[in-house]
Amino acid sequence: MSLINVAYAGESLDQFIKNVDKLIINPLIILLFGLATAYFFWGVFKLISNTDNEKARSDGKKHMLFGIVGITIMLAVWTILGIITNTLNISSGEINPQQGTVHLNDYTPSTPSGFLH
Repeated sequence: MSLINVAYAGESLDQFIKNVDKLIINPLIILLFGLATAYFFWGVFKLISNTDNEKARSDGKKHMLFGIVGITIMLAVWTILGIITNTLNISSGEINPQQGTVHLNDYTPSTPSGFLH
């Protein structure tokens, strides 16, 4: 009887992790990407609208720089995730973020002939 409860607890934990990813992490990444983009464009606006005020132009340049840094970091993370999924031969049909499912192909490493002999 206790084994059934443990298995059920494992399934609910798995479902909880999938829900956290689907309902919290993915929307948070999209929100942060949007905020970084808005921060960049706010810097562009400050730079263009304050041609005579050097302090405001400097602030605008800082906003633009930090916006670009934020966008670059998020794009790098997406690139790394893409490299990982391509390395593991995971096609887009096998990953479903809405469902929280990932199906991996069987991996059997091969060594070149004569490598271990």
